[in-house]
Amino acid sequence: MKKSLFQVALIAIVLGFSLGCNQQPADTWVQLYNGQDLENWDLQLGSSLGADFDSLAQAATVEKVFTIVEENGEKLIRISGEINGALATKESFENYHLQLVFRWGETVYSSRNSGLLYHSFGPFGAAFGTWMANIECQLMHENLGDTYLMVNTTCETAAVQDTTNQQYYFTPGAAPVQFGEQANGRMIRKAMDVEKPLGGWNTVDLYCVGRTAVHVVNGVTVMVNKNTGILTDGNIQPLNGGKIQIQSEGAELFVKKVAIEPITEIPAEFLK
Repeated sequence: MKKSLFQVALIAIVLGFSLGCNQQPADTWVQLYNGQDLENWDLQLGSSLGADFDSLAQAATVEKVFTIVEENGEKLIRISGEINGALATKESFENYHLQLVFRWGETVYSSRNSGLLYHSFGPFGAAFGTWMANIECQLMHENLGDTYLMVNTTCETAAVQDTTNQQYYFTPGAAPVQFGEQANGRMIRKAMDVEKPLGGWNTVDLYCVGRTAVHVVNGVTVMVNKNTGILTDGNIQPLNGGKIQIQSEGAELFVKKVAIEPITEIPAEFLK
């Protein structure tokens, strides 16, 4: 059987333990973006950004929307944002630490909106005519780190409702609240705003082990989701892995790193 790069990294961890503590730890990071091209990704175009952008959608191609550009001697992924679309991993992942480094460009069509979509499953088009069903770590400007539950995904999050706007905010130490289409809505707001100013590089670390997912933005925990699941026929089934998608959704976005490593537990300092 052919082993995936992620399986090879996991084997390296096991071998590292077996060799003992005197050995140098193996590099277990897998570069999902290899710094050269998009061979590790499936490219998908979906729905228009809206009626005012239908002509852009009709003219869009994957070769135009997802490109590799060079900046200061470094090759970056450029996502144009002119149509709803996705970069999606070919493999599914569970029990991992993923790191994404991105910044916004200058071109804006509808709004500076995108997302890191994890635990993705099923066909493209299930969510908003474009994406696989998923749980979103929001990348949208000024909302970086929020959770949005697409299609029938669910979670439990320590949250408090703001009575002035009726929205729920992740609040460490608060009672867990069920979220999803069946309960309290799909959106959970981040605990705090730690996004870099426009033009700056943001680092998003996503830690997923079992049914717990932690959003860390620029080194700060802004969201902890637990008991991630799928609502099926009125029952919640566990959801602990899936593919990764990065959205094209309204504005120019640059990505310089997407890497993933297998883990067996989430670092305690990020579990608030």
